[in-house]
Amino acid sequence: MAGNSFGNIFKLTTFGESHGEAIGGVVDGCPSGLKLNIDYIQSELAKRKPGQSKIVTQRKEDDKVEILSGVFEGLTTGTPIGFVIKNTNQKSQDYSHIKDKYRPSHADYTYETKYGVRDYRGGGRSSARETACRVVGGAIAKQVLQHYGIKIDAYVSQVGELKVIKHYSELDLSTTYNNAVRCPDEHLVEMMFNYIDKVRKEGDTIGGIVSCVITGTPVGLGAPVFDRLEADLAKSMLSINATKGFEIGSGFSGITQKGSEHNDAFYTSIPLSDQSSKEVRTRTNKSGGVQGGISNGEDIFFNVAFKPVATIMQKQNTVNKDLEEVEITGKGRHDPCVLPRATVIVESMAAMVIVDHVLRNRTSKLIIDN
Repeated sequence: MAGNSFGNIFKLTTFGESHGEAIGGVVDGCPSGLKLNIDYIQSELAKRKPGQSKIVTQRKEDDKVEILSGVFEGLTTGTPIGFVIKNTNQKSQDYSHIKDKYRPSHADYTYETKYGVRDYRGGGRSSARETACRVVGGAIAKQVLQHYGIKIDAYVSQVGELKVIKHYSELDLSTTYNNAVRCPDEHLVEMMFNYIDKVRKEGDTIGGIVSCVITGTPVGLGAPVFDRLEADLAKSMLSINATKGFEIGSGFSGITQKGSEHNDAFYTSIPLSDQSSKEVRTRTNKSGGVQGGISNGEDIFFNVAFKPVATIMQKQNTVNKDLEEVEITGKGRHDPCVLPRATVIVESMAAMVIVDHVLRNRTSKLIIDN
């Protein structure tokens, strides 16, 4: 199976299955000399791990990361950073009933048709359990980005029909992880939580949107044609389990506007940090911080749509390996809504894209001292 690596210079390769002994990965291309904060990596994993509240899966995993290589005396050495996370709470018997059946809207049928073999225990390699490895990679990338003043904040902006109306600049994004829903709009938190819990009790699931804001990015990340910054962000987001849509800036709503309404007008501004210089800014940000595939220095803002989790505790029609029509009912421990655990995954994937482009950008222009 190919397709287990992500990135160009800063690259993450992951391995492992949902119900195997462990999952893990290798981060290659991390600069040397970074004081790696393992506690921070662990705190990021805690945002994604299961069993946090009754509106997420009740699988109990400590998700304790063990760094195997690439770090000496607390500093990265520039060599591959290997890590492993042990699986400690597998209940493979919960999946015996689907051994010969294809679950609706899962990877069961496509996976088995493509590879001829399928690990039916929790979806094996196609399980969202793999995303814990992305959070480790993202936590390392975030620590690199801190040195460039770049910050990434994702939050739940919609659950079903319940939607955050406020612009992200009106929200206190530092409060996102203070509640189980991961929503910074205090007026919606309880409604979203109760709605997800109601759906859970019905044996059903619900989807929604995770929004993400990247601040502090310099001008010049990304390149025209195939390495456009928004294209890499889109691929990274759509590689996350259960994602079905990506939009940046005005996104799909921009189609209702004319060019004269949608264009971001330029102006010159004097930054507070350097009163002797001027910088180019835009009065609006319909572009979402990216123009011509290159970051323009404004906030990068995008939305990621997540479908309802495919495993539901209700009877559904399906077929088995013998192509017989049968019924199936979900069993085991599953998320009624993936959004609360997905926010940190969105941040992690965005961090790896941005740090990869920051490192690529070092070689984009020849600078000669006079």
